Amino acid sequence: MIPMVDLQRQYQTLRTEIDAALQEVLTGARFILGPNVQALEEELADYLGVEHAITCASGTDALQLALHAAGIGPGDEVITTPFTFIATAEAIRYLGAEPVFVDIDPRTFNLDPEQIEPAISPRTRAILPVHLFGQPADLPRIREIAERHKLMVIEDCAQSFGASIDGAQTGSTTAFGAFSFFPSKNLGAFGDGGLVTTSCPSSAEALRRLRNHGSSQRYYHDEIGYNSRLDEMQAAILRCKLPHIDHYNAERRRVAARYSEGLKGLPLETPHEDGIGLHVYHQYTLLTDHRDALMPALTEDGIANAIYYPVPLHQQKAFAEPDGEPESLPVTESVAARCLSLPIFPELEDAQVDRIVERIRVSLT
Repeated sequence: MIPMVDLQRQYQTLRTEIDAALQEVLTGARFILGPNVQALEEELADYLGVEHAITCASGTDALQLALHAAGIGPGDEVITTPFTFIATAEAIRYLGAEPVFVDIDPRTFNLDPEQIEPAISPRTRAILPVHLFGQPADLPRIREIAERHKLMVIEDCAQSFGASIDGAQTGSTTAFGAFSFFPSKNLGAFGDGGLVTTSCPSSAEALRRLRNHGSSQRYYHDEIGYNSRLDEMQAAILRCKLPHIDHYNAERRRVAARYSEGLKGLPLETPHEDGIGLHVYHQYTLLTDHRDALMPALTEDGIANAIYYPVPLHQQKAFAEPDGEPESLPVTESVAARCLSLPIFPELEDAQVDRIVERIRVSLT
């Protein structure tokens, strides 16, 4: 069986280092906001090129904390993409604000900048692009629109750790970046974990307070906050993995390039790199009109495959409009009906990629 991601292989390469780091945490018995969390935040800030990196309990929390620190609340609107995991829009709703979905670019699957301005209203406070599947969104264009309309940009970087635009890491050039350390992410922990980046000192102070029950001094609470702290063991694991992230991403790009070369000439569309930034291939997602036939063929041959995402957010029951059918977003709906993701992880061997490619070729020719 070739899985979508093989977490065991990566662990085995770092097993001695990770086991020693975990043992040190257990021996020291400082499990909440301990020395590894502090050191990790400094290392992450240095890698990402930001002034402040504030860890938290999950990628979803990272989004909610960023939106909260940005002052987003009831009555506000946040423009975002319908083609993403629910956490992106879920975090907006948590704060009583409304996600406004606009259509996506048919090649990158990211928020289409051309669709943003028509969706801006007097209630719009922010734009929340997602760097989907590791492909940077068109931040230069999105920032230009935001500046013209005096809007904030908050990036969902859950799938883009290590991706960059003109040498600047995603999450480093806007008000906030929100990252996830879910185990399958490019930089993954052994459980949930998240991160918010900012270069604003007052925002960083607010984030540290919010993640810790609204408290900057023990038992003194300036506001209602959250219990959202990265635990020390996850921080220790991430510190072991962080020095290898560029290698991991380079290996993902190796796998993606081999897929794209091997799949040439078939009735499908391989991932498109638009030249805006460095794609780090959290997922390798293609488009095909033959998905219903291809998926069982791959599964039968022991090759994992998945649909990210089968139902766009604007069509989800959780976001159903009370007064009728959701607005049609034709590009999003077409992509959702045709997308298929193949296994991709740094340790995936060339021979395995070739086997997957061959199975697809047999199925489609």
